[in-house]
Order: sequence, then C-alpha cells, then structure tokens
Amino acid sequence: MRVGGDVRVPGDKSITHRALLFSALARGTSRIQGALTSLDARSTARVLRRLGAEVSPLRDGVSVKAKGRGRLRAPDTVLDCGNSGTTARLLLGLLAGHRLSATLTGDSSLRRRPMRRVTTPLSRMGARFQENAGDGLPLTIRGGALVPLRYEMPVSSAQIKSAILLAGLAGDVEVDVREPHGRSRDHTERMLRAFGYRVTEDDGWVGFRPGGKITPFELDVPGDPSSAAFLAGAAILAEEGELRIVHIGVNPTRIGFLTVLRRMGADVSTEATTEHFGEPVADLVVRPAVLRGTEVAAGEIPGLIDEIPLLAVLASRAAGTTIFRGVGELRVKESDRLSLIAENLRAVGGRADIRDDDLLIDGEAAPPAGLVRSMGDHRMAMAFAVLGTVDGARVRVDDMACAAVSFPHFTETLRGLRRRGPR
Repeated sequence: MRVGGDVRVPGDKSITHRALLFSALARGTSRIQGALTSLDARSTARVLRRLGAEVSPLRDGVSVKAKGRGRLRAPDTVLDCGNSGTTARLLLGLLAGHRLSATLTGDSSLRRRPMRRVTTPLSRMGARFQENAGDGLPLTIRGGALVPLRYEMPVSSAQIKSAILLAGLAGDVEVDVREPHGRSRDHTERMLRAFGYRVTEDDGWVGFRPGGKITPFELDVPGDPSSAAFLAGAAILAEEGELRIVHIGVNPTRIGFLTVLRRMGADVSTEATTEHFGEPVADLVVRPAVLRGTEVAAGEIPGLIDEIPLLAVLASRAAGTTIFRGVGELRVKESDRLSLIAENLRAVGGRADIRDDDLLIDGEAAPPAGLVRSMGDHRMAMAFAVLGTVDGARVRVDDMACAAVSFPHFTETLRGLRRRGPR
C-alpha cells in the first residue's frame, strides 16, 4: 500500500467529554467546535440533557446552555451511559456535589466494568451510593455537601482522578489525589486551570483548590491522538508515501505511543505546533518504516493505555520481541483486551503470550490471515483493520461497526489513505 495526502481525524474524545461536562456547569451558553460526534460523546450529551442542560445535536459545532454549578436537576429517568466508561465515571464525580439522586446504567460491556474505584473515594467525600449489581452499573448516587479528600489511588487512571477533581469542583472543596504508577492524561487539570482554579502537581500528587469560576466558553477541540494512532500505524506499515494527520492534540500525557513508535524505528514527527485552551496542537507526519521490537515499561503504560492494541499489532510486524510490562489494567477495558489481543494475534498467525500482567509479542514476516473477534471493542476492531492493510494480508474483523464508538467512518477513512503508486 502507498499512502499520501492530508487527513483529519475526529475530535479528541477525552476533551469532548470534559468540554460537555464543564459547559453544564457554566451559567449561559458555551460553544464547542470540532467536537467528537461518536456514540460515546452522544452518551455524555444525552445524560446532560436529562440533567437539565440544553445540548444541541452533536455536529461539528455544538452549543450547550446551562444554569450553572449546583443547578443540575434531578433526572426523571435512569441515565444511560451507553458504552462510555468516561461518561459514567466522570459523571459520578460531577453529581457527587449536587443535591440530587440519579441512577446510572450502560450497555452490557459497561455494566461489567468496575465502579468502586470511583465510588470509594467519592463516598469518603460524602456522596452516598446504592449498588444494584455489585461492583458495576447500574448504581444510584445521592450527592450533596462534600468534605475535602486526600486520596492515594489504587491504579493510575485519568477517569478516577478526573472524577475526584470534578467532585472537588462541584462541591467547592479541596482535593489531593496521588497516582501510583506514571502520569495519566491531564485534560481535566488543564481545563480547570483555564478557568482560574489552582491545580498543583508534586511527586505524583495532584492538588485542586477552589477559587476559580466556570463561565461560558468557546473551545476548538483538536483531533484525537488515539484515533490518529491507527492511521499512523497504517502509514508505518505501508510500502511508500507520506501521510500528514492535521490538527492533532499532542498533550504530553497522550502521546506516549509516539515515544514507543520512535523507539521501534518509526519515522514520525510533529510540525506546526500551536496551543489552544491550554492544549498543544500539531500536525503529525508519518512515513513507512521497518520496525524492531522494544520493551514498554510499566511506568509508560498510563500514557499510552488506549494505544496498546495498535502498538501490539505493529509489534507483530517488528523484528524481534516486544514486551509490554504491567498491562493488567487492559483486563477491565471495553473487553478483556489483554487476552483478546493475544488470542487475535494468534488467530491471524502471530505469536503472543501473556505472563502474569506482561504481554510478549514476537514479530512475524508472513502476511497475517484469519478471523478477528472484536467483542464489540472499538480499539480492537480498528487495530486489526490496520493489520489487514499489510501487503498480502487476509484479515477479517467480525464487527467493524463498533469503531463508531470513537471514530465514525473509520473504515472509509482507512481506505482513503491508499494512493496509487507509479505505473
């Protein structure tokens, strides 16, 4: 395959979620350009409407009219978060500081995902929870007056951290949280600072202090680096050409995958860097490359957790062995990603092994061929679709429709990267 041209990817999923949630705390109308219009983002918009915010249909330009912090209304029905763990967990933090009761649920995949990692610290702040299905959804939250919290998180997770920070924001109380292994994405911290809140970072501790104010805002959401990673992977596996992925968010906590790719020998660079709303933005330029195996340390994982499926399929084409250390957290994503990555690589002729919480992948030169089970996991489907672009590959993914969770029209975009070579 030969690649070429410029391409845009959908708006950043993490920033879109947070922009929608913050706009629901502003008194007046906020406008969000470039918002992701995927199923996950629609879940956040849907639940905010149930809580009294006026959210326009999700298109490139979205408006949100709200009454301000503390003025969300009690919903008259269960809040359906769909497949979105970000929606559910961040919403719990937001609701913890509001005097109302709400029940959250989701699809079958989301209902299996653990929620006590969020409800435990929120309970210590004063929120009350009624579990209806053990450590998962559905569950009911009763929010109200909160107390300050100093909490060491059991795992490094932007969702847990953001839920606690949003509770501090909604409840107007101080919070300090510490991540044990590596630094997770910091979009919430950057957005809080943009509104004048004091957010500190010291030796793994993130501190929030009241004092800012959420006012109506205008935000241009950059392209999602996790979505860009899949197109970058296809360009790396191509035989020739150059691909420019424009207007991508290059937040340092989100581009750990670029460090790993470069270590593997990938030809990837950033150009035309600017900044908007505290978030750095740039174009990503990618060329085909011959890859070599590497070792990804446990401390790197929080900064590239969503890109591991893509990195894994690239590792299956690299010379030598690639080891991902400490990736047990993959077991509680949209699927058991750890087992599914290994199973699917073996299904298409690759060699992969799991040892405790480590994933080991040996590179293979033969074209991949076989049926891939996505289990409804969007990142699994997209990663193996990228592997299917290898010359001579015969990879079939059982469900590409699930890619719409984060990347609407992914299949068409991937197909559009192809350019005819010289005759």
